[in-house]
Amino acid sequence: MMIDLTHTLTTSTEAPMSIWPGHPTLEMTKVATIPEQSANVTLISLGSHTGTHIDAPNHFIADGLTVDKYDLTKLVGRALVVDVRGKKAREMITWEDMRKWEGQMHEGVIVLICTGWSQYWGKENYEEHPFMDLDAAKKLMETGVRVIGCDTLSPDNVCSPECKVHKVILGAGGMIAENLRGIEEVLALKDPFVSLLPLKLESCDGSPIRAIAWSAGVQISDT
Repeated sequence: MMIDLTHTLTTSTEAPMSIWPGHPTLEMTKVATIPEQSANVTLISLGSHTGTHIDAPNHFIADGLTVDKYDLTKLVGRALVVDVRGKKAREMITWEDMRKWEGQMHEGVIVLICTGWSQYWGKENYEEHPFMDLDAAKKLMETGVRVIGCDTLSPDNVCSPECKVHKVILGAGGMIAENLRGIEEVLALKDPFVSLLPLKLESCDGSPIRAIAWSAGVQISDT
């Protein structure tokens, strides 16, 4: 079974998207249609951190790697779900909340922080998600983990412009996938793997992704 961890990129007002305050909104414009040009072509305009996306180190670290230079093998691997769905709005996720998974945290493991907050995607309270404590981010990096994903707008408190958790993870050469959905479904997978591959955008600080999870040993394609 494959689980799609990606929110749909849409301009529909009936299914609005959550965007980081001040970031560009998604625009999609038909520039060719089958009746007139024999093919459909769409002009797409969006920010590098729109929808389900990944942050490269260069997002906050001036000399950090960009998405086109990052080692792709680090973005496909075994997933470890840290289930903190009991956290309330704007509540801090501490290392004590994560400690019981410490023995499974090591280099090559992709940690997925499950808050259950993706249920509020597109709603006003989506920005009120739980967020990671700075000490928890530091201890997570000490385990050797370099890639994390979260089902929230950010691992940081949206109200904190310093984005200190970002700087700890990205400063360690890590990557952060944000606005994932359905992480709770990964809990049902035996030996889960995840893919968080970005577009190959030259010298770019981030990229939309199509995030998926599956069980090890399960064929995910018939081709």
